[in-house]
Amino acid sequence: MAKAAGQALSEQLTPARLDRDEGYRMLDLLQDEATQQATLPGLEQIAPGYADWIITALFGGTYLRDGLSLRDRQLINLAALTAVGGVDPQLAGHVRTSLRVGMTRQEVIEIFVHLAPYLGVPKALAGLRVAAATLAEAEEAGR
Repeated sequence: MAKAAGQALSEQLTPARLDRDEGYRMLDLLQDEATQQATLPGLEQIAPGYADWIITALFGGTYLRDGLSLRDRQLINLAALTAVGGVDPQLAGHVRTSLRVGMTRQEVIEIFVHLAPYLGVPKALAGLRVAAATLAEAEEAGR
């Protein structure tokens, strides 16, 4: 459906859903306290307000969109972070989140195996090393 010419841009675009309170609820659902504490307070000290913006825009916006399950989003996150490389803390956090949304250890491992022909063996192995260490920590912690 075409929007009428002469309308203000804000009237032409579909409003985004940004819900700060829901963002914090989603963050608590997806990330354990240790993962949150490893990143957010330090980020607040460096760039005040930035952590809140991330939580509001990402967890209270992007994650609330229709069309993908939380499990699907985690599959994408693991693949994207592995492709980017050099983001081991974030990748480890998303491995933990994958377990929280019901993925099995085997499914998480298989993601990295599947990525090898698409990203290259070195990047897939780097992701797999992070995943293996994170899964071992989770097993030791009884998660």
